[in-house]
Amino acid sequence: MKRIRWIRKTHLFRADEYICSHCGASFGKPRKVCPNCQSVMDSAKYDPSWVDEAEALSAILEEDW
Repeated sequence: MKRIRWIRKTHLFRADEYICSHCGASFGKPRKVCPNCQSVMDSAKYDPSWVDEAEALSAILEEDW
């Protein structure tokens, strides 16, 4: 049985977003049940996407030097 959970994506200059692993809907905060597909959430998984954003920003800033 597949575990349904929130995937927490963090961002460098934006608020975190929580994505349902079942339907892919994105929300600003986690809930016990996905408002889009009504799936009951098991747990949360962390996705540090802010690291990629920081790396891209660093590459852009290095080009200006």
